[in-house]
Amino acid sequence: MLRFVFTLIITMLTSTLLAQGVVDVHSHIITQDFVKSLSDESRLMDEGFPLPKYDVESHLKWMDEAGVKTSVLTLAAPQPSSVRVVRRFNLEASKIKQEHPDRFLFCAALPLPDIDAAIKEAIVALDYLKADGVKLATNVDGQYLGAPELDTLFAVLNERNAVVILHPHRPEPVNKQVMQQTPLAMQEYLSETTRAVSNMITRNVLARYPNVKIVVPHCGAYLPLAVPRMKSLTPVMQANKMVGAIDWDANLASLYYDLAGAHSPEVIRMMLTITTPDHILYGSDYPYVAPQVLSSGLQRMKKYLTEEPDLAPFREMFLHKNAEFLFGLSNEKPSADVASGKMIVRIAEIEVYPQYLTEYLEFANEVDRLSVEREPGVICLFPMQSADNPTQIRILEIYASDSAYQAHLKTDHFLKYKQGTLKMVKSLNLPTMQPLDAETMKLIFKKIPISTQP
Repeated sequence: MLRFVFTLIITMLTSTLLAQGVVDVHSHIITQDFVKSLSDESRLMDEGFPLPKYDVESHLKWMDEAGVKTSVLTLAAPQPSSVRVVRRFNLEASKIKQEHPDRFLFCAALPLPDIDAAIKEAIVALDYLKADGVKLATNVDGQYLGAPELDTLFAVLNERNAVVILHPHRPEPVNKQVMQQTPLAMQEYLSETTRAVSNMITRNVLARYPNVKIVVPHCGAYLPLAVPRMKSLTPVMQANKMVGAIDWDANLASLYYDLAGAHSPEVIRMMLTITTPDHILYGSDYPYVAPQVLSSGLQRMKKYLTEEPDLAPFREMFLHKNAEFLFGLSNEKPSADVASGKMIVRIAEIEVYPQYLTEYLEFANEVDRLSVEREPGVICLFPMQSADNPTQIRILEIYASDSAYQAHLKTDHFLKYKQGTLKMVKSLNLPTMQPLDAETMKLIFKKIPISTQP
């Protein structure tokens, strides 16, 4: 009986941890059939480096160790040339999803550049195999995303509200000398991604098929730099009849971005110049990076998403909430208030009855400490006493958004404070303040006080 109870407790704890786990939108499955087909065609080194080994058990082991609840599986590069290989991959990925519900999703491969075959496979995969989206290469044999002949495929994907996982492939045609010194994955993959998305934007593909959501890999590639340049050059291009009207807002609204690769607070801030926090997703690039490296990178990400005041409100959104909503795992849309980053600032004005002062201060210090430690949306709760009248308490309160404030009011530590101090508070005033310079205010909390030695 004791053993049964112990097992039950472990199971419940594991379930709780997984329920709060990370969703990884950038991971690859490399099937034996796929590898054999490439070997038969002497294409194993098409992308300039060998394919890593893959098995489901090792993937699950890393996920459990790293705290990843769900991974989205996609086919690695290069693109198979056989329709049969593509179908067998999709069947195998579907089977893995069925065998491990809640742990794996998959986005189907399509046999491009054959448009008719790709449309047929998309219908089979999305309608019958219950794929969670499709994976598209930046180009297949020189057929780049954004090309007019792909519009019929996008119309089918648009009808099905499809999520598209984008991934760079080797550019075609290519002068191999270009990548002789700098391997493909180090630079050209970023150029490929930027090229494909730019093509779609200039032809308004995403504006014309707004139900299709594109996940851009590797921290948005060069798009944070390219988009402002494209916008500035658009009038010149239009004057020379090189491009037509571009609906920037509609096109950019369909783009999501994964954090696989060189993520950092600085990179995320750059991404936020072209998107909103509800469009950023965690990605690992498993199995192309060693598991221990991925685990340490994820822990580092969690750390800076907790410690950076301007990014902390979006921690859970980046790690799982945005992906859960995008892939239909949750009906709860990430809060627009949180995504806007509009902070609430107030100075609570409190007068305490003298006989309860010591007890009140204990309550106040506890709730302030726990709130800042446990709630990413609580940027600051800083209590102060008047030097002239200690019963006059002022608390500087800064919340990332209204939803963060509302969530704070429901926490156990706040309710304990509120109920425990009702009889102690003589008066309470909560005036909301308007920051004169919100951007500079964010920087205040990044400064480290310097201790002065006597």
